[in-house]
Amino acid sequence: MPGFGLLVDDFNDNVRDPVVWSQSYGDPVEAGGRARIPCTTGYAAYRSASSYTLAWSQVSARVYPPSAAGASTAVVSFLVLSDVGGTDAGFLIDAAQNAMGLYLRVGYADGGALFPSYDPVAHAFLRLREDGGTLRWETSPDGTVWTVRRTAASPAWVSQSNLSLLIEAHRDAGVGDFAEADQLNVGRPGRVTAASRTGAGLVGLARSTSTVRGG
Repeated sequence: MPGFGLLVDDFNDNVRDPVVWSQSYGDPVEAGGRARIPCTTGYAAYRSASSYTLAWSQVSARVYPPSAAGASTAVVSFLVLSDVGGTDAGFLIDAAQNAMGLYLRVGYADGGALFPSYDPVAHAFLRLREDGGTLRWETSPDGTVWTVRRTAASPAWVSQSNLSLLIEAHRDAGVGDFAEADQLNVGRPGRVTAASRTGAGLVGLARSTSTVRGG
């Protein structure tokens, strides 16, 4: 069963792959070398096929949230979905509230969710990683140096082989625009020295609620 690290897309051909992104909805496109997801009062998303596992794997991307543009909530979700609705893990960024939610949800709720203020520089790259029974939510300004923002015991569903990735956008009001993503699991080049080789490893989303809040 393939891990999420094998789900790779640089979005540079400006054509959305209908096999890789077979569960997408709301007319997302590739444009300008990025995945572009409409952010309106409806829902739109890039969603992969349900054919991956998160165990001993990871998924990362450069994520650009939508602008607030008059909304109370304007959210981009970056989530790994299980086969049970509302049971998932990942990130929600709300541009209108300048907030980021780090979620491990059951029934769309997570009493242990964390809500750091969103920093578009420090949180430019998002990564959800699983190894040895631990989930890690990580961020990076450059896709090379990562900071752990949350850890939790891995739920059993991370080992399923029918998980999918969701990158979804939604707003409650205001002017429609879009969220974007790039460099999905595209490792950034490292530096080779005489002593060692360093570099990023393989950094490998159904419907979700779209507000960043506790509960």
